[in-house]
Amino acid sequence: MNMDALEGWLRLLGGMAVLLTLSTIFAGLWRGWRHPLGRALGAVPRMLRTPVFYLVAGVLYFGLCAVMWLPLPIELSPAIRIVSLVVGALLFFSGLALVLWGRLTLGRLYNVSYSFGVQLYADHRLITHGPFAIVRHPMYLGILLTGLGGILLYRTWTLVFLAANFLGLLIRARREEQALAAEFGKAWQDYCRRVPGFVPRIGLKRR
Repeated sequence: MNMDALEGWLRLLGGMAVLLTLSTIFAGLWRGWRHPLGRALGAVPRMLRTPVFYLVAGVLYFGLCAVMWLPLPIELSPAIRIVSLVVGALLFFSGLALVLWGRLTLGRLYNVSYSFGVQLYADHRLITHGPFAIVRHPMYLGILLTGLGGILLYRTWTLVFLAANFLGLLIRARREEQALAAEFGKAWQDYCRRVPGFVPRIGLKRR
């Protein structure tokens, strides 16, 4: 198999993996719209829990991604191209797997937070197993890995944009942690002492 064919297959598989992940996320959102609400932190406008909002926001966001789907102005030597494909595929697919794992672990508790507000459910529980036993924000870490890997795999401005979204996710993560701390108190504090936010601890156990 030549390099162009390998790259084509990896990109096709990546596209299929993205569709699977997005469909699982949207299914979780649909289920969450009917879930009784609990504690809220910050401003959470009612429209943010309507299908129309996500339809419009989705069209605008993915429309922007389509417009930005332009090649990066870089040329790679054959050797660098191989390394780029291998490293990119590892980061991209592991990132998507982390997003999907986090979404499935949350189950019916999955919800979307915003930079200006967080909405918990009435029966919200602190999830500390699965990927949440490794880092507190596995889905956000997964998005960063997907973006970085996608830059190497697809080499388009869209993936640069996706990776840059991580800066906004840091703000969301802070909001979420404030809401969870208010909701779960000492249990949340103990969890934070055991589990890092974004960078897994390797070979170290914190007592």
